[in-house]
Amino acid sequence: MATTCSIWENDLTRMLGVTYPVVQAPMMGVTTPEMVAGAGMAGCLGSISLGDLPPEDCIGLIRKVHKLTDQPFAANIFVHEIPELDSRLEQEYKAAKAFIENLARQHELYVQLPEVGEIRPVDYHEQIDALVAEGIRILSFTFGNLDAQSIDRLKEKGVLLIGTCTTPDEAVTLEKSGIDIICVQGIEAGGHRGSFGTEMSGTEGFSLLPRVRDGVNTPLIYAGGICDGSTLNMARDLGAQGVQVGSLLLGSEESALEPFEKDRLLAADKTDVVLTRSFSGRYARGIRNLFTDTLEKSPYILPYPYQNKLTSALRKLAKSVNHTEFVSIWTGQADYGYSGGTVKDIMEALLSDAEGVRAGGRSEC
Repeated sequence: MATTCSIWENDLTRMLGVTYPVVQAPMMGVTTPEMVAGAGMAGCLGSISLGDLPPEDCIGLIRKVHKLTDQPFAANIFVHEIPELDSRLEQEYKAAKAFIENLARQHELYVQLPEVGEIRPVDYHEQIDALVAEGIRILSFTFGNLDAQSIDRLKEKGVLLIGTCTTPDEAVTLEKSGIDIICVQGIEAGGHRGSFGTEMSGTEGFSLLPRVRDGVNTPLIYAGGICDGSTLNMARDLGAQGVQVGSLLLGSEESALEPFEKDRLLAADKTDVVLTRSFSGRYARGIRNLFTDTLEKSPYILPYPYQNKLTSALRKLAKSVNHTEFVSIWTGQADYGYSGGTVKDIMEALLSDAEGVRAGGRSEC
């Protein structure tokens, strides 16, 4: 277990109100209120992933977290632009729907995907209304930047804002708009790319981090490939005041992944981990399967959030029958080990390892 001492306290821990500058990554489909509470028990910052959920779902998850912990935690949302649903996109949606339903049937998954008229994308402004009403104190976001009016409103309410960047230019944009903390996401990070645009962009994290550090003065959190004490210390040495860990927690007791999904992670090697737009329409890093391979070779990938909404029912069905070829299992590029312990135990082991590496095997506390 990590020991509290001055080597961990910095501007970031004071801003977040935590003991250790480690953030549990918000992971849609993986993060649970119990995971958030577990991070808090370890003295770290938990994050509840709200993505583009409807406001009522956001409220429900936030209240569940509050019932489990009195420690600080962040709410995380997607701040993407919603493409206009014109006649061309409607036709593309219809074609993609037919193709994916047929592909699923070929593998004995019989699913009726939603018609385009049944989809209602959620504007993040609706979520902000709910978050303000629930008294959220820390808000992180990805896929872009908040608009100026939302930033002003949230700051008036005393909300600490954490934006995500994948390039130095994105970091500068966040800083100029008044974002309090910037999460720097390396290309090897699991899950969705936090890029402002939908095109493929990104740099290996430990090359990107010092470039961002040279361009901004805002405190930085680094995300991507943090799997042990050495990588945690390296991120801090390169200019990050803290780190964000996600893939390390995928196998935890509190993870929402099913046993068959955890087994697939354990069986995977680095050649199985790819960047794909197949499930959501935005690039995300995870385990390749029949669905990703087939869709990436097809013209049937819609812009986010339409692809994400279209494939949701298929992913749920595949998960219910333990079908690994049609589920999205996001993970990073590093060798994580995927511990089956509690989030608290995994976080504490990471911190202890970092302390040991820093001291050459001797505690500095």
